[in-house]
Amino acid sequence: MAKARKQSSDAVSSLAARVLKTGKASEKEIRELAASVLSQDEKKGRRGT
Repeated sequence: MAKARKQSSDAVSSLAARVLKTGKASEKEIRELAASVLSQDEKKGRRGT
């Protein structure tokens, strides 16, 4: 059985591209990007091992 892969939405991908291009992001945008990255983390709970 194939493992389901998580993928960022178009909106989050566009936001990330804009932030990388301009180097500017609001606190809300930073939180949105961080939440997206953390939700896709396949190693949750296994840090530092």
